[in-house]
Amino acid sequence: MNGRHRINIVDMILLVFLGIVALVCLFPFYQTVILSFSKMSDVGLQKVFLLPRSFDLSSYKYLIDEGKMLRGAGVTVIVTISGTLLSLVVTTAGAYALTKKTMPGRNLIFNGIILTMFFSGGLIPYFLTIQSLGLANTIPVMIVPVAVNTFNLILMKNFLAAIPAELEESAKIDGANELIILARIIVPVSMPIIATIALFYAVDRWNEWWHAMIFISDTTRYPLQLVLRDAIINITSVMTDTTAIEMAGKTRTYYQESVKAAIIVISAVPILLVYPFLQRYFAAGIMIGSIKG
Repeated sequence: MNGRHRINIVDMILLVFLGIVALVCLFPFYQTVILSFSKMSDVGLQKVFLLPRSFDLSSYKYLIDEGKMLRGAGVTVIVTISGTLLSLVVTTAGAYALTKKTMPGRNLIFNGIILTMFFSGGLIPYFLTIQSLGLANTIPVMIVPVAVNTFNLILMKNFLAAIPAELEESAKIDGANELIILARIIVPVSMPIIATIALFYAVDRWNEWWHAMIFISDTTRYPLQLVLRDAIINITSVMTDTTAIEMAGKTRTYYQESVKAAIIVISAVPILLVYPFLQRYFAAGIMIGSIKG
């Protein structure tokens, strides 16, 4: 056997250890998925179980029949897609500008951006600013105020600063302006960090609820996370274990813990499905953007 492919005892121990750690991390979510399909009679007093004893969709049906979940999911999809695209455009353009040593006041602007990581104006000035901009009670309030994350901007700037200047110089000789250079050279070369930051922004937008809770009073504009939060509060306030709810003239009994587990699955699974498509860029993007510049 080729020595390069030989696995020694230390590697085997390390693989086994990491495998056990992975199982320990995944097991709670696996239990949650099983619980979301369970009935009260199947679970009883047993809190830990390895295999599902039934396949009951009552909890998911309850959340869908409430009517708000699908509408909230639509709002969240809009916020996630449009918010991620806007954030990527602004972050990439801002980071590219900050890499230009000829930019007037570059260091002052960059230091001012970093300052926002440590200090903020406070909730009341922020609330008044949002109201004065006319963003209150609108879907853009979950997109525009959080369009740029300072940490992501710094990662992007460090990555772009490591790109050889000769690429831009050769493009300028061919008559390309800054916009063409950014779109046709910088962006394709920067796909690892762009994919990494896209994942960061997508997770933030998907989990958005704080701005909706503070600034939105119209329940038809609630994102999915806020809808699911209200569902937890509603079902918890009715009864402590099983809950009898009348919907469409029919009374049904729901296992509260199963409904809560279904809420976790609904809120987590969609964004987890995005990760495999970006995983190959993730490691390279986060490492290069962190240590260079």
